[in-house]
Amino acid sequence: MKPWQNRSKRRTEPENGQSSPAPQTRQSFFSHLGIRWRLVGSFAMFVALLLMLLWLLQIVFLESFYKTIKTNSIKSTAQEIAASINDENFFTEVNRLTRQDMICVHIVRADGTPMLTSGNQPSCILHMLLTDQVALLFRQAEEGGGTVLENYQLLELSPAMQGKASALNASTEQLLYGILTTRGEGENAEPVMVMVDATITPINTTVETLRAQLVIITLIMTAFSVLLVLLLSSMISRPITRITDSAKQLATGDYTTRFTGGTYREVTELADTLNYASRELSKVERLRQEFIANVSHDLRTPLTMISGYAEVMRDLPGENTPENVQIIIDEAHRLTDLVNDLLDLSRLQSGTQQPQPEPLNLTELIRGIMGRYAKLVLHDGYSITLEAEQDAMVMADRLRMTQVLYNLINNAINYAGSDRAVLVRQTLSDVAVRVEVIDHGEGIPAESLPYVWDRYYKVDKNHRRSAVGAGLGLSIVKGVLEAHGAEYGVESTVGKGSDFWFRLPLLPPGPPPRSAARHRKNAPGHIRCRRSCPGRCRRRSPCRRWARRPCRSCSRS
Repeated sequence: MKPWQNRSKRRTEPENGQSSPAPQTRQSFFSHLGIRWRLVGSFAMFVALLLMLLWLLQIVFLESFYKTIKTNSIKSTAQEIAASINDENFFTEVNRLTRQDMICVHIVRADGTPMLTSGNQPSCILHMLLTDQVALLFRQAEEGGGTVLENYQLLELSPAMQGKASALNASTEQLLYGILTTRGEGENAEPVMVMVDATITPINTTVETLRAQLVIITLIMTAFSVLLVLLLSSMISRPITRITDSAKQLATGDYTTRFTGGTYREVTELADTLNYASRELSKVERLRQEFIANVSHDLRTPLTMISGYAEVMRDLPGENTPENVQIIIDEAHRLTDLVNDLLDLSRLQSGTQQPQPEPLNLTELIRGIMGRYAKLVLHDGYSITLEAEQDAMVMADRLRMTQVLYNLINNAINYAGSDRAVLVRQTLSDVAVRVEVIDHGEGIPAESLPYVWDRYYKVDKNHRRSAVGAGLGLSIVKGVLEAHGAEYGVESTVGKGSDFWFRLPLLPPGPPPRSAARHRKNAPGHIRCRRSCPGRCRRRSPCRRWARRPCRSCSRS
């Protein structure tokens, strides 16, 4: 890619390291409303729809519902009478139904003559129909599949029939239903028609009454719903508003802010979650401040020594001695170690540094590492021992496991007790190997055990650089072991010491791979050069933190 192509692409990027504003999305009017007014609007719409439905059912469709129910009632009664027409108690049942349902029942022959008449209501149309009209209805039922349904308005009746109905309300509507059946059995069977008549009472007065009631109900429900929704919205939005205000305080860095919930379970859970987040943020902030203080101290001390000795060597030619040069080199190595720890931790946490597993004799690796502490044992009186019954073969990254063991042993040495004893114990099971690094120091309080693997965390808050580093060693151990899928933990008792352990699965028995034999031949493999190394490594120049072989100074230490 050409340089000008790169520049053309960068034109769209913000200048001076400023982040470009996020694209603004078009929002509707309702998105700007708070939860209170959204509740008010939603509840008002619900009440309006409910009242509209009530008006439609009670005013508009009331008459059609009434007619439908009345029609279904007389049909059911006619079918019941037709089914029981040959029963012994037929006449008693017909009389009961006419009194109960306020209907008229006629059973007529095909020529229109009545066989049975029940019901004396003067409003029944059956009392007004002529024989020829009844015979016509009989024929209509035969042509209509066995039933006939007629609707009569008294205003539409013939003059003769109107004379009979003069005493009735002119707006009265009549429903007449007929169903064909057979009366008798065998040769005496005769086709007849059961006719049921019912009066449909005008409901105009009822509709007017309901309309007046609905007006009053609408006003009452509207007022009550407005008051209720305002109360509910206030109860719901008040704790959310408090949480919002507390979140704004937390955003300013006030980690003492506490979130209070309300009477609702969801709001209470939200408040508890935010309180937990606030505590974690305060802990991270405290660790960050401690880390900055510790790293600043760790950086300032070697830089001061390097600058001081360099100025002395510049101003005083007689001070240009190997001892002073070695001090400058040692302090530079300390700076390199700190920077490397930070880089290793960053790579492990980002996932960019993946282990390269290979068949590894873990026991042999531990022996090689412990050999590096011979000088420390000899001059400082430390006792570093290994308990291992037999060698353990695992699948692991040699370089990273070396890093894990160094950090665990160094941590045990830094916090060793008065006996200055460190024990590395290896125990085997059928499927796994467990490695423990044990010291007899002050121990770790129970409340601090969950945090010892966190970066920058130190149980001893007093900065003692000679004994304690920047608090990254155990974080690196955690990252490497998790990348290997290993189990790990710590057991500690205050005043007795600590036991850091990890467990790896064993390789199944079988012939060792060629790569494993080659590594055993060139043991100990990758090892860490000591900070006091004054020279250059055989294979890499200048001296790196990790090398294939130790430099000569490290070999003699």
